[in-house]
Amino acid sequence: MDGTQRTVLITAGPTREFFDPVRFISNPSSGKMGYAIARAAFERGWRVLLVSGPVCLAPPGGCRFFPVITGEEMLKTCEKLFPQCDLLIKAAAVCDFRPKEFLSEKFKKTGQGMSVEFEPVPDILKTLAAKKRAGQIVAGFAAETENVEAYALKKLKEKNLDFIVANRVGAQDSGFEADTNAAIVLGADGSRAEFALAQKAQLGAQLFDYLSSHHGQ
Repeated sequence: MDGTQRTVLITAGPTREFFDPVRFISNPSSGKMGYAIARAAFERGWRVLLVSGPVCLAPPGGCRFFPVITGEEMLKTCEKLFPQCDLLIKAAAVCDFRPKEFLSEKFKKTGQGMSVEFEPVPDILKTLAAKKRAGQIVAGFAAETENVEAYALKKLKEKNLDFIVANRVGAQDSGFEADTNAAIVLGADGSRAEFALAQKAQLGAQLFDYLSSHHGQ
């Protein structure tokens, strides 16, 4: 190290996509994993840029905090910040689809069903990874309910990532909303590291130490 403070950009929490001014689709992400990583990064002397969707957590002290709501907002914010960072850790659970039409007024109940057409939300991770410069490390998360490693490896390759953190969701003790989690980190270089079930505060520190140790290699 040359003594220069390094910068990490971290995304956390869910995003929301709205049907009308009061209704939206989202997911159960609590933001705990991303916030734990941000806290660990700051404690290790890194400059931390935290872009977060709506969560019930206080931002870790010392971090520069950028609250967002939708996937589009998260993408625009990250595009502005990405050139500053040495390491990107995208732990946010972005809502992959959004209603194609937004109703400017609240939709009234009619007693009948409602059909909604969806369109893809811009792929934040793939967009940023395509712009990475030499020396930047880009790490994503893959939250899966089955074939965890296979799907994570596919995502790693398709999105041009350096690392992907794979974890199973849907179980009581891991994934969304839980206080604990376990993970497998797969690298584009063929590396594989497994992290046992632990409190997210502990796992966040372990993941940051592992990912940040590859910067400058």
